[in-house]
Amino acid sequence: MGMLSRNKVIDALEDKRAKFEEYQAAQRSEFDLRQQLLERFLQMSAAEISARVAERGQAWPGALPTPELDEATALCVSCTERWQHHQEARAWALTVLQGRPVAAVDGSQIPPSKELSTPLGAVQIGWYINYHVPGGRYEKDVRFEVLAPQELGEEEGGEFPDWRVNQQRFVGECKQLMALMERFAAPDAGEAPLCFFDGSFIISFAGQIRPNRAEAYLDAVRTLLDTSARLAVPLAGFVDSSGSRDVVMLINTVAGPPYMSLTDGALFAPLLPNWGDRTPFFICARNDLLSQQGNAEFYQNVAFCYIRLAAERPPARIELPRWLAEAGLAGAIVDRVRAECIVGAGGYPYAIETADAVAVLKQADRDHFYALFQQFAEQQGLQFHFSRKQLSKQARR
Repeated sequence: MGMLSRNKVIDALEDKRAKFEEYQAAQRSEFDLRQQLLERFLQMSAAEISARVAERGQAWPGALPTPELDEATALCVSCTERWQHHQEARAWALTVLQGRPVAAVDGSQIPPSKELSTPLGAVQIGWYINYHVPGGRYEKDVRFEVLAPQELGEEEGGEFPDWRVNQQRFVGECKQLMALMERFAAPDAGEAPLCFFDGSFIISFAGQIRPNRAEAYLDAVRTLLDTSARLAVPLAGFVDSSGSRDVVMLINTVAGPPYMSLTDGALFAPLLPNWGDRTPFFICARNDLLSQQGNAEFYQNVAFCYIRLAAERPPARIELPRWLAEAGLAGAIVDRVRAECIVGAGGYPYAIETADAVAVLKQADRDHFYALFQQFAEQQGLQFHFSRKQLSKQARR
């Protein structure tokens, strides 16, 4: 049985003391630089910032300001609501959500396993709709899809890779959201719901993968944003802890040099003191491999802000299709996100939490899936077996 020696840990930490001190000194210096660049940036209007970006010739400066920047105080749009206790906050949230449907989609997957003689994968897409009507009315459902060996892509190093299952899950989540949008855009469907996407529309990771694999991700996000605009159905991407540096790059572009290397979350954390405070909206103009290669024109169809939803974590990032910001609807959508987070737990929208709970596949579900496939294979006369390792694991459970 392992054990931790207190004295050895203390000695090992002591060995690295200089490195910890050096790191903290660098953090202090970065904070001073942040103050200096912020002071310069805050003196500029949205028009001056846009002019400076054009002057510097930077096609992808990270972000671009919206007119909201000029209405904010030191990059903070305060939440005007204040409550004495959680019951008051909840009462406000229920008033905001009343009669306004919300929908969320999430996915889960079973990747191919080398423990099985027949390679296969699976994707489960779950969705949740809350109509927010008196007496309660909601919908929870899933779609389940199996990927046969021919659909898993080429074998690599004797194994079937996970990439096809990952891609199918992402595309499936986008397609399900679009199906819900189409359904609610029908003339007799009532008010269209706010549709939540769990994650970012700015898919920089697609610039790091092979172009033939990236295309499905790019098509899915482009079509999702286009569908929201075409049907006028509100859509919101939610990123709980973002490592993005879009606004930091904008500030570096127009107020530097020198340049800071913080994340946007660290930049904004001290500027959003109270729960519900947010930044003005920016238009995304991320500088990454996709935008440099001319594959990210849709980035500029996305507006985003950061919002304080938990005292102990950096601000979360909310992304909206640009049409919502230009139609003057962004503030009302943010209120609905705030309300969903009050009803949810720990600063997370309740609808997304519920869709995740509907979609999630745990280890017991995977084992059940393999048992069902084994039954199916036997009934159909298909050859199928588990590896010895898998059988011994099952015997131990």
